[in-house]
Amino acid sequence: MPLLAVPVARRLAASLAPRSAAWLLACTAAVLAASSTLALVLLAAQGALLLPPVAALGHLTLPLLTAGTDGLGGFAGLGSAGLTVPAACVAAVLLAVCAGAVTLAGHRFRAEMARARAATGTCVASGELAVLQDSDPDAYALPGRPGRIVVTTGMLRALRPGEREALLAHERAHLAGHHHRFIVVAALAATCHPLLRGLRAPLSYALERWADESAASAVGNRPL
Repeated sequence: MPLLAVPVARRLAASLAPRSAAWLLACTAAVLAASSTLALVLLAAQGALLLPPVAALGHLTLPLLTAGTDGLGGFAGLGSAGLTVPAACVAAVLLAVCAGAVTLAGHRFRAEMARARAATGTCVASGELAVLQDSDPDAYALPGRPGRIVVTTGMLRALRPGEREALLAHERAHLAGHHHRFIVVAALAATCHPLLRGLRAPLSYALERWADESAASAVGNRPL
């Protein structure tokens, strides 16, 4: 399904407004990742139910395994059973790998946020704005409670007053729209299913366009 849905979602998103495109891409990633994971869960469960110890725990009815059970431990009596159990084992391994990868990705994200917040400890803070002493021009929205807009001194020196206002409005839109959540959803979905990685770049672009549109409305000057 992702092989077909991802190109369709990308093409459709390109014709939508930035906010709608971002929602479409994030929801597509979440739904496809969830459906793929559910398919693996059902496949693993189907194989597990063929195991007598598991079936006995729930007083479940096992299929009547009669022919060819001597050499296969009782799991190849029906033609489908001989295929279901190995497939279920593969599904279980994939689920374990997916769970581990998602857990590691979550830890990395939290660690990155912690490092970014620690870096702002030396900033000159004023309300939502935190000015970082750095000659390299950079600016980003730092989510959290409270959210912060981090801007380097190099960026402030490079911009005129009107451009600074537009920059702050852009980053403020990222915070107000909780755009980091869209990024996290897409990243976790891509971790679960590699074919969903193709949604990350268009989603990031849609979020930037969304923030640009919000900033243009806020400052009333689209060319900026």
